[in-house]
Amino acid sequence: MSYIVSMYIRTVQRKNKNGSVVRYIQLAHNQRDSNTGKPRAIVLWSFGREEEVDREALRRLVGSINRFLGPEEVLRQEAAEGGLPLRFLESRPLGGAWVLDHLWRRLGIGLAIDKALEQRCFRSPVERAIFAMVANRALAPASKLRVEEWVRQDVVLPGLADVEVQQLYRAMDALLTLGDRLQEEIFCAVASFLNLEVDLLFFDTTSTYFEIEGEDPQEGEDADYVLRRRGYSKDHRPDLAQVVIGLAVTRDGIPVRCWVWPGNTADVTRVAQVKRDLVDWRLGRVVTVVDRGFVSEDNLRTLQRAGGHYIAGERLSSGKPAVEAALSRPGRYQKVHPNVEVKEIIVGEGEARQRFVLVRNPQEEARDRAVRREILKALSEELRGLARQPGREHSKAVCRLLAHPVYGRYLRLKQGIPEIDRAKVRAEERLDGKYLLRTSDDTLAAADVALGYKQLLEVEEAFRTLKQTLELRPVYHRLSRRIKAHVLLCWLALLLIRTAQVQVEEKLGQTYTWPRLREALERMQLGFFEGPAGTVWQRTESTSFQRQIFAALGVEEPPRFFKLDPRKQAM
Repeated sequence: MSYIVSMYIRTVQRKNKNGSVVRYIQLAHNQRDSNTGKPRAIVLWSFGREEEVDREALRRLVGSINRFLGPEEVLRQEAAEGGLPLRFLESRPLGGAWVLDHLWRRLGIGLAIDKALEQRCFRSPVERAIFAMVANRALAPASKLRVEEWVRQDVVLPGLADVEVQQLYRAMDALLTLGDRLQEEIFCAVASFLNLEVDLLFFDTTSTYFEIEGEDPQEGEDADYVLRRRGYSKDHRPDLAQVVIGLAVTRDGIPVRCWVWPGNTADVTRVAQVKRDLVDWRLGRVVTVVDRGFVSEDNLRTLQRAGGHYIAGERLSSGKPAVEAALSRPGRYQKVHPNVEVKEIIVGEGEARQRFVLVRNPQEEARDRAVRREILKALSEELRGLARQPGREHSKAVCRLLAHPVYGRYLRLKQGIPEIDRAKVRAEERLDGKYLLRTSDDTLAAADVALGYKQLLEVEEAFRTLKQTLELRPVYHRLSRRIKAHVLLCWLALLLIRTAQVQVEEKLGQTYTWPRLREALERMQLGFFEGPAGTVWQRTESTSFQRQIFAALGVEEPPRFFKLDPRKQAM
């Protein structure tokens, strides 16, 4: 708790145009100005007009605060005089929600929601309910049912002291109706606020599964139950129904837009919709970067429609003639970044012309060779041990080695005896520390192609944040519209925390994860006190790191006192 002594009640007055004078009662304390060296009054709380305030009750309240918060000597002195200190009742985290709310308002998210819903009559504050669910994802992820209790008992949310779960569900339905338009408005505001470069977007998909038996009905049976389908699972759970989630982010890792598809949606369908949606936003020249999972001729042609371009990863072992030609083409590498060397390769002519960039990382190349050397050494020991195995055990050992996920790819059978396939080893050595990129944009330098693709890691980091920090799964909803709304809430939470990270990293010159920032902010608590003279809501003193975060984000620190009530009342 902060120590504030020598607080006092003061009266200030204001003269109206008609000549009348209005007096106001304030709680203040003196603080020395670092520039002038002279003390100046700091107003901690304003109680309102003089005629409406019980001055004696206020003096008793200030005395109680001083007795509780003052140094040990003051406490002993006041106790000797028979005074009763304030009783500490509880405290709740304040800093995280305070920062998120300021970013929420500064980015215009709350205003966009209120504006979109102004024609609809809601009795409950929909915008605050949506913010509560977004803040919960960022600070203490839980089910919507748990959010009701979290708001009421475990956090200080600006503008919201209580909310019912039914209001949360109605707010989710309202949020989904805003959908694409809201995402576009929010992104435009964020792009302007952070001065983002949006000429290069990174896109990827992930999946999230449901712990249920069976799938949703086929499309057409019930339009509200068509998302949860079985398909290719990136979570390695093909036995469970899932949905596919797409995410586009900028080179700074700021999420641009999200999509939700049924779990069995084909890649080409996803790419076509993503391209169409982003073109509709009129972002200008957009080069979409996708990983190797999206590289098919249909997908790449789709990405080029409407004047768009792509950077795509190619599988080195795909066996495509163009890939083999690119790998075998001689030429020197150009160093463009520490541990990044590139070589531009053109394969074919005319309509068959394809532009590749072969990227090599010398550090990764050395690591790959060292790892393989250890594998081959261990494999040689295993092969020597086979000679000592009896007949049946020998056959089992051979089968085990051939089926081994690591050793098996280096083996071949020669007259029924396993041996190391040196041709396979040489073929793999050829690919050490390398990856191959293909692009349709001839205006991008080879270095920009390589470094741009490396930024695809920002999408992977965003997915990790969605799944781990924001706890996208488990999803407690059955209705498709609620599932989509849940993903949209997670997207909004990701937008807020990535915006906070980018600003803090830019101003402080150091990388901070959101869990680190969240931990520091949540240490700022709002304390609830009660005494004979009334009740007090006061926050803890800001730490040095908290002040740095507030300054980097351009957020004012919360007021020292949130509420002072000279009337005694139950908390």
